[in-house]
Amino acid sequence: MKNLYTILILVGILSLQGCTKKQETKGNDVTTIENPYLGQKPPGMTAIPFAPGLVSTEIYEYDGAFASDMKAFYFIRRGEENKKSAFYEYKYNETNGAWEKSEIASPWIGRPVISPDGEIMHLGDRYLKRTESGWSKIQKLEPPTVSNDSMYIMRLSSSANGTYYFDTYKEGDTAFPIRYSRLINGKHEEPKALPKAINTGTFLSHPFIAPDESYLLFDATKEEGIGDSDIYISFKQKDGTWGNGINLGDQINTTAWEASASITPDGKYLFFNRNVGSDNYENVDIFWVDAKIIETLRPKE
Repeated sequence: MKNLYTILILVGILSLQGCTKKQETKGNDVTTIENPYLGQKPPGMTAIPFAPGLVSTEIYEYDGAFASDMKAFYFIRRGEENKKSAFYEYKYNETNGAWEKSEIASPWIGRPVISPDGEIMHLGDRYLKRTESGWSKIQKLEPPTVSNDSMYIMRLSSSANGTYYFDTYKEGDTAFPIRYSRLINGKHEEPKALPKAINTGTFLSHPFIAPDESYLLFDATKEEGIGDSDIYISFKQKDGTWGNGINLGDQINTTAWEASASITPDGKYLFFNRNVGSDNYENVDIFWVDAKIIETLRPKE
């Protein structure tokens, strides 16, 4: 009887621990987004404007970026009445399931790219840090990443291990290369230009690095391109070198200007910009397409 009593006590304790563990697990579940992607119907393999009327309108919108938890969307708009430009956020309200729009800054403060861990919003040569109350005040990158006042970083993207990939625009120069800077012992090293497999052509801009550095998206103007500026992808090879830039093809690129490609944090969709107006760029929209298009371009081993 004594042994049986002991067994029953142990079973009761284990059952109680199991219930507590289940409750804790349930309490830590990420809240399901009832209407993700601003409530938009996801695209297939044909690129379409993102959130017509909400984000993509008849003026200039570009550089859309989701937060790492997919509960906030950031973009820039230019051409509104009485505004030179503005930086907006659509934030998901977990209480009522609505996406609520707010203005973060006017004029805009840089092209947003969220770090893989969600803690940094890169804005070219500046950035914001996530805090308990939201985003911090804007901060500026320090040398050696930014080492020359005449150089201007339009877009910077970081990998999961902290390596920066960025363009380096210089007034009057069209052949500026895309560079990278590794994080070593807590500091970024002197930037180095990527190889010619990537840095070929002109106006090499707006790089986006995969979190695991398996591929790099960028845009450039090349003689063999489809249009004004096309989006390309380079895949990291087994030996650690970069493969030649591959044009994303006519499912993405047209005779117009396409640029600033990125992948959503959930890995499902590719976002990019397209000029749908005249040569004055008065109407640029944010487009999206199924990210599976990347796998169709990956070289077969």
